[in-house]
Amino acid sequence: MDELTCFKTYDIRGEVDVNLTPDIARRIGRAYAVWLHPRRVVVGADVRLSSGALKTALIDGLTAGGVDVIDLGMTGTEEVYFATRELRADGGIQVTASHNPAHYNGFKLVGLEARPISNDNGLLEIKALAEQNRFPPCVRRGGIFPFDNRPAWVNALLRFITTSPTRTLRLVVNAGHGTAGPALDALDEGLKRAGVPVEFIRIHHQPDGRFPAGVPNPMLPENRQSTRLAVIEHHADAGIAWDGDFDRCFFFDERGDYVENYYLVGLFAEHFLRRYPGSRIILDPRLIWNTLDTVARCGGSAIVSKTGHAFLKARMRRENAIYGGEMSGHHYFRDFGYCDSGMIPLILMLQILGADAQPLSHLMRHAQARYPVSGEINLTVNEPAALLNDVAAHYAPVACERDNCDGLSLSFTDWRFNLRASNTEPLVRLNVEARGDTALLVHKTHEVLMLISALQGAQETL
Repeated sequence: MDELTCFKTYDIRGEVDVNLTPDIARRIGRAYAVWLHPRRVVVGADVRLSSGALKTALIDGLTAGGVDVIDLGMTGTEEVYFATRELRADGGIQVTASHNPAHYNGFKLVGLEARPISNDNGLLEIKALAEQNRFPPCVRRGGIFPFDNRPAWVNALLRFITTSPTRTLRLVVNAGHGTAGPALDALDEGLKRAGVPVEFIRIHHQPDGRFPAGVPNPMLPENRQSTRLAVIEHHADAGIAWDGDFDRCFFFDERGDYVENYYLVGLFAEHFLRRYPGSRIILDPRLIWNTLDTVARCGGSAIVSKTGHAFLKARMRRENAIYGGEMSGHHYFRDFGYCDSGMIPLILMLQILGADAQPLSHLMRHAQARYPVSGEINLTVNEPAALLNDVAAHYAPVACERDNCDGLSLSFTDWRFNLRASNTEPLVRLNVEARGDTALLVHKTHEVLMLISALQGAQETL
């Protein structure tokens, strides 16, 4: 029995025809059916050239296990999450490799109410069943039911509009040739019906599984340039870019400058706390000081959670939190079934910018001055666990505070950092914050990077 190396901590992801094939997809479908015993499952797929064949094989495995499949067609991941809840299905599966290169693909699995299936609640069992590839005969084969749930999804997004912009906003929108393009077109029609004054400047809009404009990952600095230039050229109020399955979004101000998600989480937290005073906000350990400051100022409660959508969603449910955010560009909403959405932040930004005469750069400047940040720095290292121990041994004796909630978080008088191993890639991720001192931030970021390099010969990676 060969190990299926495409199984990761939170999802399934691999290189097509190397460690992810239609046969493996079929086995995953059968294993999911055996483990969950669902009656109905929602399935969608992104635009990748391999997604059609993998989806067909996955559905074949599901239906062979007696499962009825609701086929949404080409979707973003959040549409599968939404449809799983909206249609009262027993589970949902999105075929996608998110922000990875075109020759990768994978699956994101959820159960009832779109609760994530990860290593701690079933993914390892599904992996074992798929590896064994010995499935019991099924009494009946399930059916396949194509269904367009996008109108219902658009209506759900429109419910996040509480105040319409007082002026017409111009936004550059970059779909990265992923699945965001058609979804945005449908949302645009909904916004027009709702009387929301907005003009979208579309770039890299048409779905294309070859990703001719580059890997659909706006966190890569080289992938930001087209959005930046379009914002400047069209004198836009802001820009927004999505990853391949649009469950993450990334903003640019009116000058074309990339806005770190560190500050956006604070901005959205303030938006919700003004409407729902005293609510709880969930954040990850990489965006501490500005978010804690904002939530306290707005009278809310901030709760730090381990990074990763499975952890944040579970904590949001437990705390009944109104909103949660991550440094990675994931934003979670109680009124969206505690799920992440790459489109709801667009709705929020329209209202925030539309209610204020100040441009986005001005709304960000005070937070940026108070708490300068490095942004996420990704490093390839030989032994992540050993590295974290060595860095802790160096810094912990002089730290004011240590937190092991997720990786290594150490706080000092005027700066702090979080260093954690990625759960999805062979990387460690470094984030550094400072209190009102950009020079100190630059110095300490360089200092930590030099220490890491000396300890393990780390090499920065994009």
